[in-house]
Amino acid sequence: MDSKNVIAAITLSTAVIVLYSLFFIPEQTSTQDPSEKKKIEQNSDAPSLEQKETIVTISRDEALNQSKRIEFENDNVIGSISLKGASIDDLTFKKYKVNLENEEKVTLLGPRNIDEGYLIDSGFVTTDKNIDVPNSETIWSVVGNNKLTYKSPIKLNWTNKQGLKFEKEISLDDKYLFTIKQKVINESNKKYDFYSYGQIIRNEIPEIIDFLILHEGLIATLDDELIEEDYDDIQEKKFSKVAKKGWLGISDKYWITSLIPPKNTEFKTTFDYKNKFRANFIATSPLELNENSSIEEELKIIVAAKRVDVIDGYAETLNIEKFDLVIDWGFLYFITKPLFYGIDYFFKLLGNYGLAIIAITICIRLAFFPLANFSFRSMAKMKALQPEMVRLKELHKDDKMKLQQAMMALYKKEKVNPMSGCLPILVQIPVFFALYKVLFVTIEMRQMPFYGWIQDLSERDPTSIFNLFGLLPYDVPSFLVIGAWPVAMGVSMWIQQKLNPAPTDAIQAKIFMFFPLFLTVILAPFPSGLVIYWTVNNILTMAQQVFIMRRTTVKTVT
Repeated sequence: MDSKNVIAAITLSTAVIVLYSLFFIPEQTSTQDPSEKKKIEQNSDAPSLEQKETIVTISRDEALNQSKRIEFENDNVIGSISLKGASIDDLTFKKYKVNLENEEKVTLLGPRNIDEGYLIDSGFVTTDKNIDVPNSETIWSVVGNNKLTYKSPIKLNWTNKQGLKFEKEISLDDKYLFTIKQKVINESNKKYDFYSYGQIIRNEIPEIIDFLILHEGLIATLDDELIEEDYDDIQEKKFSKVAKKGWLGISDKYWITSLIPPKNTEFKTTFDYKNKFRANFIATSPLELNENSSIEEELKIIVAAKRVDVIDGYAETLNIEKFDLVIDWGFLYFITKPLFYGIDYFFKLLGNYGLAIIAITICIRLAFFPLANFSFRSMAKMKALQPEMVRLKELHKDDKMKLQQAMMALYKKEKVNPMSGCLPILVQIPVFFALYKVLFVTIEMRQMPFYGWIQDLSERDPTSIFNLFGLLPYDVPSFLVIGAWPVAMGVSMWIQQKLNPAPTDAIQAKIFMFFPLFLTVILAPFPSGLVIYWTVNNILTMAQQVFIMRRTTVKTVT
């Protein structure tokens, strides 16, 4: 009975590892009233953001040289804004490398006429087809400063044939925030209506992980509802929703491009695909531009590495509700995020994320100490009862009903709960996945080393037992990359198994012995930081179990 429970617990752990995202990731759907959505779709008074564009794909350098540009730079980003269309279409992160092998930095945004085109537009549109408004072909003029830096904004303007003057003042903070103050000045005696908008355009699906526990694609929170749409979802069906507050963007694993619409403005958000992906908002009510007057609105653009302190900082200072959800903390948010803060605290204390993981593992063991003590005492008693259980099975081998009754009577007499051995494993599953999430989605541990051969805690252990961890001069296929840390984890699981009551059934015993090898293969591709956690956790568990079992044995003898 005891071995079945342990096997069931391990099987459950494995099943959750492989399948949890299939069952527990909530499907994000819009709660918008269908009649309201239909009304929005059919609203002929709303201006369209669609523009007919002829795209001729060229190289990135050629595209950047096709138009005059305003350069920008601070301590975190470097890039340029095209004066043709006034688009933010060139941005590189200065502190993040593509990989550890070279110094090439991560470039996120690109001009619209390259395959990897990815840019942000903003401005005003109108339903009056007789009024010229700026578009992707508009050439803007620079007023004054010709480089955008921290505390040094730039000003752009353009005047149409009707004498309306469009202005943009773009500023950049010391991290990742662009603020755009856009203005229309009317010096005529006519009245006009304008709708403010902002849009993110991405020409093609980037290289994505396509793992079900991570959302990569279009994202928003609209009136407190989280919207997550994958690229293939939008290719099949457009999404629209009207909201009074929120934000929208396109999310990669480690990077976010987002728009925060003007405050106190109702707006319609649309995700769609017509040869390219668009995430945009447009005000539902126009701003009235009277004669000899002006209108002005301000929107925020955040193109950021998804550092927790940066994202949370913007969410607080700009009062952006639920902006922290650009980091995919998952449905275990209430465990995952505090767990990250715990690891980050120990990192600041110890200076290494690997040591921080070990420190948080010790804290988790201490938190589960009373529960584990109860479980291990019960397991020690179960192990002591093994001879009697074997005797009962032999005595009642032809009557399963009497065998079950005899075993239940034995458990009751000795005050043993056979299910208690499963409790530590079951309780640790949410923590295990929360830590997996932290290691998988947070950029803080990206390319962070441990000691020795582990240069990136967010990636798998690169060594393999099949070439003696690099001692033999040949590489092995990826499916045979079972590193030193996964092997250490498997060995620790095997030793831990020996401390538990042995199955009395021969078939069960063979299955039970197979599990450490099975889980070693399953967990080998996981982030090395997670494998380090599991290995250290096994060692601490064994130490506690040995201590409890010896105390229980001494008390029994006494």
